[in-house]
Amino acid sequence: MRVIVLIPAAGMGSRMGASVNKQYLSLAGRPILAHTLERFENHPLIDDIVVISPQAEREYCLNHVVNEYGFTKVRQVVAGGAQRQDSVRNGLAACSADPEDVVLIHDGVRPFFPVDKISLLVDAAVKTGAALAGVPVKDTIKEVEGGLVCSTPSRTRLWAAQTPQAFRYALICKAHEMALRDGVIGTDDASLVERLGLPVAMVEGDYRNIKITTPEDMLVAEALYAAERGMQR
Repeated sequence: MRVIVLIPAAGMGSRMGASVNKQYLSLAGRPILAHTLERFENHPLIDDIVVISPQAEREYCLNHVVNEYGFTKVRQVVAGGAQRQDSVRNGLAACSADPEDVVLIHDGVRPFFPVDKISLLVDAAVKTGAALAGVPVKDTIKEVEGGLVCSTPSRTRLWAAQTPQAFRYALICKAHEMALRDGVIGTDDASLVERLGLPVAMVEGDYRNIKITTPEDMLVAEALYAAERGMQR
């Protein structure tokens, strides 16, 4: 069994308001994407990495991230699609994986995921077929319609989904194929498995595993990076 990582990094990052796409913004002197790739590159369970980039940026990604920082486990940089789901589907097609291989799908702009969760996610995917990282919500959640509160669901059952999300290769391919056939756009990859009526395991993640999307997130990321380096000294 191989463990393959798909890194969707084809987003345009319009909310960041920067001159380059968010995955290439500098965090402590290196692109955010390089920090993300490093964690998988150094993990012994990971065999291959496939990066999914905008078509126009494939050469840039290969030359200025993959080659420049020596990521030898990155086998391909493939072109993304119009939406994230299209990009993941392109990445799955490029894997050439066996049905029982495990695929981890992880946002390219989540550079702080805890690497000790990788083995837990892989184990859960082997046993269940699908698993994701997530954290219990801290805030009270309100369901709102037309500017008015409809309900307040109990927090005891609510978790915020993160990545990595882990799947048996055959299962996640089927989930994406069925979604394409039915014209369904899921909010994440796990939701495409859920709609098939199949179980998805939850592995507790980490509140530091933020998705860098806005300028405010960059400030948080810089603080997290400094704190992480301080703990390693």
